[in-house]
Amino acid sequence: MFDEAKINEAITSIIKAIGEDPEREGLVDTPKRVAEMYSELFSGLTIDPKEELAVGFEEGHREMIIIRDIPFYSMCEHHLLPFYGVTHIGYIPNSDGRVVGISKLARVVEIVARRPQLQERMTSQIADAIFEGIQPDGVATVIQAEHLCMVMRGIKKPGSSIVTSAVRGTFRSRSKTRAEFFSLIQGK
Repeated sequence: MFDEAKINEAITSIIKAIGEDPEREGLVDTPKRVAEMYSELFSGLTIDPKEELAVGFEEGHREMIIIRDIPFYSMCEHHLLPFYGVTHIGYIPNSDGRVVGISKLARVVEIVARRPQLQERMTSQIADAIFEGIQPDGVATVIQAEHLCMVMRGIKKPGSSIVTSAVRGTFRSRSKTRAEFFSLIQGK
């Protein structure tokens, strides 16, 4: 699916279009490096994040589980510039008390982040993957990120933080559960 030759050609065209020489020593291998980088940065396009959640444990645990501050890097689909930050995830196992390894939740974040993205969509995709993958009573996801398209160009506002959330199940229907989650991710 990933066509490195087309990316090499496209990057060479961009280098020429900005008035640079693609044969210059510092640029001669740039198309190849960009193609290799894109292969890594967009590797989540071919992976279903729910597959990471297939293995779980019937522990009978029925209380909220939270993993905070999962770092991620993604690429804004509007400008193909990075945005980066942290993701917080909470879920309440269903009546079976099935839990998954904490690293599996971080892998879901990684897979979804490795696509051309909008932060709002990324937040929902993570929540939906967990909600469908382990079928908990509820799941909540919050992402805090800085977007280089707002730092390097346009409005030029470094330090601006975009915060998005997605809640499913009991996190949506029970305000106390939602409030507990938001309080715990803030460390209060």
